[in-house]
Amino acid sequence: MKSNAKFFLTAALASTVLNAGLAQAQTAEPIQIGLIAPTSGIYARPGQVMKMGAEMAIEDVNKAGGIACLGGAPLQLVTIDSGDSVEKATNSAQRMVADFPGLVGATGAYLSSFTLAVSEVTERANLPLLTLSYSDLITSRGFKNIFQTSATAGVQAQIALPIILDLAEQQTGTRPKTVAIITDNTAASLASVDRMKKGLLKDVGLDLSFEQVFTPPLADATSLVQQVRQQKPDLLFFLPTVISDSKLILEKMKEFRVNTPVVSFGIAIAEPEVLNTMQADLLEGVMSAVANWGTKGQEDLIKRLNEKYGEPWMTQNAISTYGDIWLFKDALDKSCSRDRAALGEALRTLNAGPAKYFPGGTLSFDDKGHREGASLTIIQWQKGIPVTVYPDDLALAKPIWPK
Repeated sequence: MKSNAKFFLTAALASTVLNAGLAQAQTAEPIQIGLIAPTSGIYARPGQVMKMGAEMAIEDVNKAGGIACLGGAPLQLVTIDSGDSVEKATNSAQRMVADFPGLVGATGAYLSSFTLAVSEVTERANLPLLTLSYSDLITSRGFKNIFQTSATAGVQAQIALPIILDLAEQQTGTRPKTVAIITDNTAASLASVDRMKKGLLKDVGLDLSFEQVFTPPLADATSLVQQVRQQKPDLLFFLPTVISDSKLILEKMKEFRVNTPVVSFGIAIAEPEVLNTMQADLLEGVMSAVANWGTKGQEDLIKRLNEKYGEPWMTQNAISTYGDIWLFKDALDKSCSRDRAALGEALRTLNAGPAKYFPGGTLSFDDKGHREGASLTIIQWQKGIPVTVYPDDLALAKPIWPK
């Protein structure tokens, strides 16, 4: 009897302690994380997908116990629409820091042009900002509270070009010699092209046939494609950020029977909505270098995104934003504080091991705010789906040379 009484007393005490812990977690004040991204205007779709990734990560972090050292405090997402222009993004960032003084950090802001503007505001507010944006300018201003989880545009171009040219030679027996570039005038696109023109094209043995810069969205792609037809380059590097621009270029190339292989940079050519406006055969074989994409090892997460939101695949916007929330969790665990300055310092000194939700490198940042060792993924349209074909250890399919 005494043994049984002792057992029941121990069990009761354990239950009391467990319930007290759960109660503490349930009553702990939420920790607010901001998502500033376009959810209206021509860039609304990418912003909405970023929100999906953030919501899934918030749910997963909270299910895992929240921030243990802060009483199991749950994370709470605050979404701010950055709009579809630099001016709107600046105004939205100002409203964000004024209306939500409890924010400890934020992620966003999709286009590099927007991120450059938003980070001016968040830096003054001492608010740590994680971003998937590519522009090299973002982390070249000496700011202490901006952190790029993606490889910069220049680094991505430097990694991608030799891989693409090697693939062409392996599968066709001929190495491309000439390239045309059609790019919009957003910051990340221009940064990629700038790196190419300042030595990278020469380094890989490519001559630039011509370059055309346009302001999105395009009204007509006829003159651009006519130049490709006349110059007959071995490759076309196409850098859009608006889905409709991808559609116009590819449709016009088919109309004019231009068969130049298309290699893109960024995700606008691989968004699910592309299939709502054009035939899948127009996209077959088109490749794109992107900072992040759904890869091998993330099949369950990709499936869950599909079941929860109806997304057919996981783009950079979803997976990178998902990863950003987990990065905030790691930094909050390290700082054990709701203070922005403490969180910023935790991010600057973070060393959380290999990156799980980003290609290459580690969960740590250099003194400029670059994620250390950040690489990229190369995706390719195959049978109506853009799949990861590089790096090999993360690939979901073998690459083929576009025809």
